[in-house]
Amino acid sequence: MAMVGLFWIAEGDVYLGAKPTGLAPGVRLTPEGVMGLGDGQSTLHLWEDVRALTLADVPMKSFMRQAGKAGGVALETVMNLVLPERPLRAGEAPPAMTLHVSTDGGDHRLTAYTAAAAGYSSTEAELSGALLSRLTEGAATMSTTLAAMSDWGRRAEGGSPRGAERERLLRQWADQGS
Repeated sequence: MAMVGLFWIAEGDVYLGAKPTGLAPGVRLTPEGVMGLGDGQSTLHLWEDVRALTLADVPMKSFMRQAGKAGGVALETVMNLVLPERPLRAGEAPPAMTLHVSTDGGDHRLTAYTAAAAGYSSTEAELSGALLSRLTEGAATMSTTLAAMSDWGRRAEGGSPRGAERERLLRQWADQGS
């Protein structure tokens, strides 16, 4: 499993944001279409019907977000030492982002939890948005691009690559089928 831009790639499966578990919301990109996962958004939008994919609410990496995450980790550690048997806080969930799927039948919103706790860099967010746009340019482009992402995911070892490598991969995938 590895995170590249706003994508989570696990053994050939490509997700936008974190791979969902249980009833958590998520988005999977398949050769058939854009699949909404989780409670209340289980749906499939076929690629032949998808006209545009746009992102909203993407949490961006910032000093304050990173400092807040570090402070939260420190507080969590102290709380675990003081109250090791305390219950999990209800309602805690990672930040979410929205994928707007425009189809011939209308516009649809899908929610996915983010995989980057401190947010995404502006470069990775922009490249990921460009890659999503690229997927809507036709069946050949979509299948070539998704195949390249899936193949990389099956070969990837050792977790997520460093920032420069993630950006290189996003650019490479966005150029698939050109």
